[in-house]
Amino acid sequence: MDFFKKILRPLLPQWAINYFYHLPLAILANIVFGFPTRGMKVIGVTGTDGKTTTINMIYQILKESGKKVSMVSTVNAFVSGKSYDTGFHVTSPDPFLVQKFAKFAKENGDEYLVLEVTSHALDQFRFWGIRFDVGVITNITHEHLDYHKTQENYRNTKFKLFNGVEFAVINENLKQFIKRSLHELTGVKILTFGVDKGDFNQKEIKLKLKLLGDYNLENALAALGVAFTQNIDRKIAQKVLEKFESVEGRMQEVKNKLGLKIIIDYAHTPNGLEQVLNTLRSHLKSGKLISLIGCEGHRDEGKRAMMGEIATRLSDIVVVTSVDPRGQQNIINRQISEGAIRGGAKMGENFFIIEDRQEAIDFAIKKIAQKGDLVGIFGKGHEKSMNMDGKGEKPWSDLKAVKQVLSSLSHLE
Repeated sequence: MDFFKKILRPLLPQWAINYFYHLPLAILANIVFGFPTRGMKVIGVTGTDGKTTTINMIYQILKESGKKVSMVSTVNAFVSGKSYDTGFHVTSPDPFLVQKFAKFAKENGDEYLVLEVTSHALDQFRFWGIRFDVGVITNITHEHLDYHKTQENYRNTKFKLFNGVEFAVINENLKQFIKRSLHELTGVKILTFGVDKGDFNQKEIKLKLKLLGDYNLENALAALGVAFTQNIDRKIAQKVLEKFESVEGRMQEVKNKLGLKIIIDYAHTPNGLEQVLNTLRSHLKSGKLISLIGCEGHRDEGKRAMMGEIATRLSDIVVVTSVDPRGQQNIINRQISEGAIRGGAKMGENFFIIEDRQEAIDFAIKKIAQKGDLVGIFGKGHEKSMNMDGKGEKPWSDLKAVKQVLSSLSHLE
């Protein structure tokens, strides 16, 4: 394995790695575990943002409706009635773990399996052997162009989820692209969702969610569309959605007695960050919006300036810090700063660079934030590790980092 990663991988094109490495592994995984998804109804959710929340919503709806169901996301997994800490770093699990979870679910007599499906996983055949009954695309925006090279390639990879599905549940904004891509596939029923229009839209349905933001409304409407495909009572589905609370690391509030609102969120794409900041800004009654952002090393460079511009334009103060820099922190800082300057950044006034993430969180909460302010900590969310130098993962938790700061200030509460 090390020989492949260190010697062969850099020399081979991605398509060759996919077909001569990933595909054989996926086939072997299916053989080893006996093609466990056969006879199960499998629902797959892909998209740039919102996958994890939508997966959890669908799972809760099916469970509340009396269905035996398991789910696997990049944040959490509930399989055969047991909870698993998946620990995945952004992407879907390898095919052996996918098939292992599927076998557990099958042996438990589960009828449904709900899977979060990333573009990397689709391209690398990690879900080979699984026929999805329902495919969902939450949205497609700028992300992963370091791997897919073009937005069209990225979009077409997402569309692979629909091969063989009975139902395609898609964001209304993607309708034109989806229909063009599905014109050769027969028997696929297309349902759309959106805040303003679509088969499932907020204007008509009027969901009353606990979650903030139009993007969460879209996630909920997508889940409602899936419920419809499975003939689940609309009232049950809607009740579940209106009771649904945030997933770990997704708009997760850290309560405190300092008069601050502290939010941890995974937002790591330009669209995700813009959506979250617009939502937080619209609910900020007074005080400043302070944002901690960063970008990953050896990943999509094109988004870095975009993230800097968006954060500076929509926040009062921005702190740039580490988010898996993999030894590229200086380059990342420079590229984010270029966009931030376009957004109105002034170094030392409303824009700061503090590479150590713990120090950055300390700085935001202890030195900048005042009563009534909102501190948004973005980019890591639920993740339990961080790659600083490109040589491996080290333990990390935004929640623990925030609690450490709050503990040091307990005498002020």
